[in-house]
Amino acid sequence: MLLETLKVARDFGRIHEISSILIRYGFGDMVQRLGVANIVESAGHALKWHEVDDLTQIEPPVRVRRVLEEMGPTFVKLGQILAARADLFSEEWLEEFKKLQDQVQSVPYEQLAAQVEEDLGAKPEEIFAEFSTQTLAAASISQVYKARLLDGSPVVVKIRRPSIRSVVEADLRLLSQLAEIAEQEIKSLKRYRPKEIAHQFTLSMRRELDLAAECRNAERMIDNFSKESHIVFPKVYWQWTSERINVQEFIDGIPGYDLKAIEKAGLDKKLLAKRGAEAILKMILEDGFFHADPHPGNCFYLSDNRIAFIDFGMVGRLSEDRRDQVINLLRGLVDKDSQRVVKVLLLWSDKTGQHNRDSFSLDIDDFIDQYHDIPLKELNITNLLKNLTTLLRDHQLNLPPDLTLLLKAFITLDGLGRQLDPEFNLVDVASPMLQRIFLARYSPDALFKRGKGNLLELTELLTDLPKDLHQLMESIRHGSLAVKIDINKPEWLSKELDRTINRLSVSLVTSALIVGSSIVTTVEGGPSSFFGLMGFVGAFMGGIWLLLSIWRSG
Repeated sequence: MLLETLKVARDFGRIHEISSILIRYGFGDMVQRLGVANIVESAGHALKWHEVDDLTQIEPPVRVRRVLEEMGPTFVKLGQILAARADLFSEEWLEEFKKLQDQVQSVPYEQLAAQVEEDLGAKPEEIFAEFSTQTLAAASISQVYKARLLDGSPVVVKIRRPSIRSVVEADLRLLSQLAEIAEQEIKSLKRYRPKEIAHQFTLSMRRELDLAAECRNAERMIDNFSKESHIVFPKVYWQWTSERINVQEFIDGIPGYDLKAIEKAGLDKKLLAKRGAEAILKMILEDGFFHADPHPGNCFYLSDNRIAFIDFGMVGRLSEDRRDQVINLLRGLVDKDSQRVVKVLLLWSDKTGQHNRDSFSLDIDDFIDQYHDIPLKELNITNLLKNLTTLLRDHQLNLPPDLTLLLKAFITLDGLGRQLDPEFNLVDVASPMLQRIFLARYSPDALFKRGKGNLLELTELLTDLPKDLHQLMESIRHGSLAVKIDINKPEWLSKELDRTINRLSVSLVTSALIVGSSIVTTVEGGPSSFFGLMGFVGAFMGGIWLLLSIWRSG
């Protein structure tokens, strides 16, 4: 039963709500194809299929964006993630996804008071000299309040919304199951890899629900930038921080979107743009741990042209191997080295689908050649990355999921820099850093470190080799050695095998009828002649069918 497969009986109400929204916006066929209608009807609910609004006349990207908005915070955040998937969606879709914002009403503090006292272990007035119950900022997951510690330090108190975890978890369960059904039942959606998107999104949302994880991310940033005095992160007060609440230093600065205030304060906008870009690039290329949403609301500008970053609920992580690949790709783009770009993209593409390598390589060569005569200062890396992902989409190739947040960070960073300085060029900032990192990778110390690591792995391999060979010989001696061969059989091959087996079966039956009929006709007395004749007739018909089948197949 589909109902048993989904295992979401407790979420029927939410399924009904989502189904109704989809039907109202003209996506009733999707509800039926995904089997959601059966779930709702099995739960004793009724779907109003006739209540389809005139919203079906709106363009599909707008309709999908409005559907996500009505579905609530979890799906709004999903849309915000999809806004970075230029490798999956065209520009008109991306523009609609970018319009999705956390537009939520704040919950009255009275509904949070009991939870706050439980998490702090005391009443707020016993911990804070001042605590404003007026919401400073409200998002889908949490709300922020301003306070002052007993020693006079200004802080912000972030409180998770009551019962939000149960709502988000229900949405994530539904999203996961719907993605699985969509990938199995709707072939046109398979290339978008909905299961993988749902899995990555689930991990991101669960991290964001843990407010203590945000503080751990902030402290990791503090460690990574311990030598950069012009980059600031909020201090964490761990004695009052847990999964549902955190207390951090209040950053008193100018928000990144207030350009008039930046000018009035006499700050150097060109320097701020450069320092901000260098900080994000360091996070990505050197640390492999970066702020995944460095929009103007999460950046504050302080005196002496310092920059403060806040809100580390959404961060990206890159392994050392992946960082090397990204550095090679960016280096190839900056140096207009098409072969290096092709090598990295084909490495990524091998994990995302089948394609014509020669055609893809030629298109990449043409793509790089378009930028061959453009001076470095005029190279817009955001447009370049967008065009590159469009090329991937045209070849039905997707970026690895761990690069989605990276692309989002690059595009946001470039926009933030250009907002401060119209002449800002990310390539100008990235080139020296890429050169330095690239040279550092081939320094004597780096080569020695990699060689030492390879030597240790080789030593471990040689050390384990006798034991592995012993186990192999034991398996052979006891007859327990098993070899598994997994062959992906094409559909045409499957049909051809079925046809061949059918012919073989008819041939065997025909032969048996001929032999059996010959024996029966030799028996004296009884109706043996009749059965023998019928056997020969059956054998004759089987033979004719077999000959015709072979003749038709050529």
